[in-house]
Amino acid sequence: NIVMAAQMTDAHRQFLQVLMSHGIMEGSEARKLHRCSCEIHQVYYAHDKLDDFISTINSHLQPLFMQIRKGMSEGDGKAHYALVNLAETEITKMASDYTENELELFRKTMDLIILSENGFASSTDILNLADQLKTKKMKKKEAEQVLKVFVEDKWLSERNGEYTLHTRCIIEMEQYILSNYQDVARKCNICHSLAIQSQVCESCGTGMHLPCVRKYFRAQTEPRCPQCNDFWSCDIPGTKQPILKKKFSVII
Repeated sequence: NIVMAAQMTDAHRQFLQVLMSHGIMEGSEARKLHRCSCEIHQVYYAHDKLDDFISTINSHLQPLFMQIRKGMSEGDGKAHYALVNLAETEITKMASDYTENELELFRKTMDLIILSENGFASSTDILNLADQLKTKKMKKKEAEQVLKVFVEDKWLSERNGEYTLHTRCIIEMEQYILSNYQDVARKCNICHSLAIQSQVCESCGTGMHLPCVRKYFRAQTEPRCPQCNDFWSCDIPGTKQPILKKKFSVII
């Protein structure tokens, strides 16, 4: 007996429980979980209806001020899903898991990442902040352990000694970052999500995620800004040849 999934079912509950245990889930994993949950509980399954399936869950989470949100990995452009608590501020969510000086280190790390040109902060720069904390100074070895925990808890991502915000962090803290970093935080012109790692038009300041840049300019021989139509002066990720730079005429 197959049950149409118009209301919250055990399949929806299983999906939610697994997502809660993971915190965040990559799109392909979420699709597998969707299929598995429906098959186990004999609920109608359609491979292209994951977002509808999640919308049903969200309608029941709304009174609890919670929501499953979809976001994109800035590294590879893959979709991710995360459970977000809307009733608490982002820092409040972290306060139950970390000490005051650990939260201060995270805030200062976030400052470095968001204010940087490429969306990364080096471990050296972050560790240099450890003995400058106002709440309680840290030794560098202690700060290294705290950074490791931030990575394990999926607030930060680390690659070759460089740190950036994890996809989970961006999904959960998008509104916080847009509100508290109004002068520098921007949304991607293509997918309209917060862009930390991005390229920016030199003429008008329009920003785009690197995966969005790659997709948008894939078929263009002379890439132009989608906002001002000027030449896009940055090299396109994933291409062998740099694109044409801006052309200037010289008057003698």
